[in-house]
Amino acid sequence: MLFPIGDDDRNLSGPAYVTILLVVANVLVFLIQLAYPPISTGWAVVPSEISTGQDLIGIQAIDTGQGVAQIQHTPGPSPIYLTLLASMFMHGGIMHILGNMMYLWIFGDNVEHRFGAFPFLLFYLASGLAGSLAHVALDPASTIPSLGASGAISGVLGAYLVLFPRNRVHAVIFYTVVSIPAVAAIGLWIVFQFINGIGSIAVSSQTGGVAYAAHIGGFFAGVILALIMRVIIREEKVSVLSRFESADSRRWW
Repeated sequence: MLFPIGDDDRNLSGPAYVTILLVVANVLVFLIQLAYPPISTGWAVVPSEISTGQDLIGIQAIDTGQGVAQIQHTPGPSPIYLTLLASMFMHGGIMHILGNMMYLWIFGDNVEHRFGAFPFLLFYLASGLAGSLAHVALDPASTIPSLGASGAISGVLGAYLVLFPRNRVHAVIFYTVVSIPAVAAIGLWIVFQFINGIGSIAVSSQTGGVAYAAHIGGFFAGVILALIMRVIIREEKVSVLSRFESADSRRWW
């Protein structure tokens, strides 16, 4: 298993404020979830709620493939479609949020630097929305809540792959730290998502667990939006380190 721990930040001109604020927002919402657990089901994305526009309240029985389980649905926002936004900032556990925030922290700053702060924020939200809608489209009748920033962060990874394919990514693999091109690191992540995504569909549309459709949908949204932004924003912002290395003016993306 490959676990990224850092990347090449030589072209950053300063702090990535939106990335930092997004990390803080996710952590604060997670603390609210710990203090008030019912919000996790009431404000998560439930495909059947989005497809019908009706807020589910009460106990719903679901088939997990290994038996019948019950989920207590609590009241959500009005309109219920606001869960598409709210769910991007909620997580299912400490490892879930730690993993997502690590990816956002490593890859988000470079993409934000290239896009600019406000366009990056819109891009992040659009990728998360695309991921949630892909998850809903996979099984519109599902009553299983889905939450997490994975769709939005998958979009960030897609944009990073388009914009910085040869950036070095530092990662741990088999207890060894390696430095590999982003195209290889993110490429392995893509393969993992597709293999597991196809597997989860084959087992059951009600398996729950990781919402791989959201990952895949967010990733493709990120790739498409980054290709558009790459045409609109042609020049890379200048940083202290990039000026220092101006003798080698080749662009790698």
